[in-house]
Amino acid sequence: MSYVVAVRELCAFTAKQGDLDLRFSPSPTALEGIIGHQTVQSRRPAGYEAEISLSGEYEDLRVRGRADGYDPAKHQLEEIKTFRGDLDLMPENHRVLHWAQLKMYGYLLCEQRRFDSLKLALVYYDVGRQKETLLVEEHERDALKAFFEEQCRRFLAWARQELAHRSMRDEILAALPFPYPAFREGQRQLAEAVYKSAGAHRPLLAQAPTGIGKSVGTLFPMLKACAHKKLDKVFFLTAKTPGRQVALDALRTIQGDHPSSLRVLELVARDKACEHPDKACHGQSCPLAQGFYDRLPPARAEAVTAGGDRESIRSIALKHDICPYYLSQDLARWADVVVADYNYYFDSSALLYALTVENDWQIGVLVDEAHNLISRARDMYSATLNQTLLKANRNSAPKVIKKEFDGVHRAWNELNQSQSGTYSAYPEVPASFDGAIRRLLSAMTEYVAESPDAFDQPMQTFYFEALQFSRLADTFGDHSLFDLNKTEDQGGRSTSSLCIRNVMPAPHLADRLARPACMVLFSATLSPWHYYSDILGLKDPLWIDVDSPFQAAQLRVHIAKSISTRYRDRTASADKIVELMRRQYLDSPGNYLAFFSSFDYLEQVLACMESLQTRIPLWRQSSRMSEAEKHAFLANFQPGGQGIGFAVLGGAFGEGIDLPGDRLIGAFIATLGLPQINPVNEEMKRRMDAILGNGYDYIYQYPGLQKVVQAAGRVIRTSSDKGTVHLMDDRFDRSEIRELLPRWWRV
Repeated sequence: MSYVVAVRELCAFTAKQGDLDLRFSPSPTALEGIIGHQTVQSRRPAGYEAEISLSGEYEDLRVRGRADGYDPAKHQLEEIKTFRGDLDLMPENHRVLHWAQLKMYGYLLCEQRRFDSLKLALVYYDVGRQKETLLVEEHERDALKAFFEEQCRRFLAWARQELAHRSMRDEILAALPFPYPAFREGQRQLAEAVYKSAGAHRPLLAQAPTGIGKSVGTLFPMLKACAHKKLDKVFFLTAKTPGRQVALDALRTIQGDHPSSLRVLELVARDKACEHPDKACHGQSCPLAQGFYDRLPPARAEAVTAGGDRESIRSIALKHDICPYYLSQDLARWADVVVADYNYYFDSSALLYALTVENDWQIGVLVDEAHNLISRARDMYSATLNQTLLKANRNSAPKVIKKEFDGVHRAWNELNQSQSGTYSAYPEVPASFDGAIRRLLSAMTEYVAESPDAFDQPMQTFYFEALQFSRLADTFGDHSLFDLNKTEDQGGRSTSSLCIRNVMPAPHLADRLARPACMVLFSATLSPWHYYSDILGLKDPLWIDVDSPFQAAQLRVHIAKSISTRYRDRTASADKIVELMRRQYLDSPGNYLAFFSSFDYLEQVLACMESLQTRIPLWRQSSRMSEAEKHAFLANFQPGGQGIGFAVLGGAFGEGIDLPGDRLIGAFIATLGLPQINPVNEEMKRRMDAILGNGYDYIYQYPGLQKVVQAAGRVIRTSSDKGTVHLMDDRFDRSEIRELLPRWWRV
């Protein structure tokens, strides 16, 4: 059995050396890189061969790759690298890596075509100036062969280790028993659906209630599929930090007596992993970046045999004096299971997706709490520019780019003046503003390419926000809208923000959802399934609604038909809500959660409750709570305790918290959870009407009811729990609303 490795991956392993150097520099975008390659190739004469597939073998290795181009007239093989600015500022270790890749391709081409010698050309293409710089060397086939074999020898021991690990891993996983004596009710149904999905190569939407063990119920069959369906990697993606720990715990449980059978890696955000946040990411500033690639091999070798959670990686990295964050980035190549946030796979610059494409991995992806993916994906593919930040940077901008800042300022003010109200939506990004922001970006990019340390933090922030805005403008379509919001600054002066707002993530996510051999999105709230399938862009998905392990008798669900929580009725509703809560509490004292549509509504009802002096212990969620304050809020829910916690629906306490037993015996939900009716949501509704129809359902009703069901799901967490939920609004009695409530509820 051969170990297959890409030329780029092999050279990254064997030829990278020196410092980690990630100081701020305007690298070309992926699109600019593609266009740059195409531009260089289009300049070549007739007969020029582009994108040549090459492969070769050395002992247990099969090395493959795609060379950028070969000019038969010059007998010259070319490797094209796009960049911006002064080529002399490129770190030397980058140049060494580029030559290594080109020499590998050179040998493979000599072997394929029986060449005795070959010219090799590094073509550096400046995407700003559209200028080529060629560095040319001529090499004999024997010298290239020696170089090729030396790189292969350096990698061979690692490759054999990887082959042995993969063989051992698959053998253990194939025979891996379920970690408990029996499946929970509903858990087997979920596990079977996940395994069948891996064989069908169709995405799976799985609605599975809380309490059945979804993490184990999805990870176990996916790991079995690694052995039987030949998956290379499994990515377990979470919306929030606690979800990562749940997944890591489930993996430890599944591995049981074979903890070394799987390489598990936890990826965390850069700001949480950085040991020196006051220093820049290069060897002249950060001691953990200095000599990073020289010290990486022993750290990597130790890390792949140790646990891969955040603290384990940190300990190993600091032992070898290298950056923990970038060690974890390297380990993603060698891990079997990666536990990470959504953005590591779904974002436009996602590491895990890029590695999957580059290495042609066969992957299984598990998306936990997938009801969050729509809002998260919309945020990933939206961009906002604030005029206040523009003005601040314009005032401090260097003279050489001041003219372009002035141009954006004028174009922005023209938009402000053309708008009579506080909000306007446009069918596309206005050409005058689009052109002005692109000219500014071009000037800023050229300037900083020559002076990498020229921009302070506010200027860098504006630059990256403008860059994201411009990139999304390139892909603007029916799935997005462009809008302007007017406000007043602290001095009472008119200002505005501009936003490219994603309405439907499907076009951006299509490749990311289609590429895995098995894509599973699961949550307790995925109804109606077509809402998620349509907006995310799932192609021909499978759907399963897992039977609940809970009995209807465990949860009493009441609809307060005499209460309206519509905005116009909220003042009048407070007394009725308080009376209902008081009666329920006196009838069955214990811990309750009360959910409201806003902090204002929460305070209104809380004040009414306090005025009655009921002696019921009350505590409230406040806006912008710290982690300590959130823990203090939840600490009130003690076993055997009594009182009512007031919270906002869709906030920190509406999902993702676990209060089993009598820590929570009931919930009052005084809202349908509908997003606020405002100009932005109304424009999104109109846009969704045009794309799919039923815009009200997609923008308001489905997201609102999903929050309600999540909040109510805090009450029943185990098969022995009992509780009560009061849905306090007459609209809950409508048939179209009842259809969206869980099947096992008896309303």
